[in-house]
Amino acid sequence: CSPNDAMSLAPLVSDYLRLNDPLDDICRSIDLDEHIRLAMNQYSGMRLLRQDPWECLVSFICSANSNIPRISSNMTSLAAAYGNKLNLDEHSSYSFPSPHQIFQAGEQRLRELKLGFRAKYVAGAAKFVSYGEIDLDSLKKLNYEESKQTLTLIAGVGQKVADCVLLFSLEKLQACPVDRWVRRAMEGWYLIEPNLSYEQISSWAINRWGPFTGYAQQYLFQQKRLEISN
Repeated sequence: CSPNDAMSLAPLVSDYLRLNDPLDDICRSIDLDEHIRLAMNQYSGMRLLRQDPWECLVSFICSANSNIPRISSNMTSLAAAYGNKLNLDEHSSYSFPSPHQIFQAGEQRLRELKLGFRAKYVAGAAKFVSYGEIDLDSLKKLNYEESKQTLTLIAGVGQKVADCVLLFSLEKLQACPVDRWVRRAMEGWYLIEPNLSYEQISSWAINRWGPFTGYAQQYLFQQKRLEISN
């Protein structure tokens, strides 16, 4: 952020934290039962983020069969190896590398950063975006189904990764990523039949909570994850 002043940074922070989302109205619209109500009360004020689409895409490709510490390590390693160095007084960091910077690095160098099998997909996505086969920002203008179908053209991007990218960076607030925590919440609290497909659970949720399903998903995810962890 240096050397910008606080006044110029405020809109950027507000945008990233989605502070302009009408959270009270959103919560009222998804307040349909005791489970979501409890989650919203317990984690009052929790919002989604509006992340950079490219960085968001890479982070969720790296999330395959991984965990948060490893994903964080992968992203930090990518930035340190191929991003641009940033300095703020005595502190140093790195910007996240562009698609072209990662494409130039190539799969083998990504494997050396301990991305494992994910290196192939990150390199492939970088090539896909670098060559203009997909314009991530343009997906904001497409409807949910069209943008999801486009994202899944990228190798390594399945339905869950696509929904995460759509929800957290491409303005598709009806997207409902279904991971193990969300599946447990749906089966335990809403008596969804076990072994339903990803598509069936996601469609059920969207039919229930509508255009703000992503917010409902996030509250339920947090509630179930921490309930089990504790």
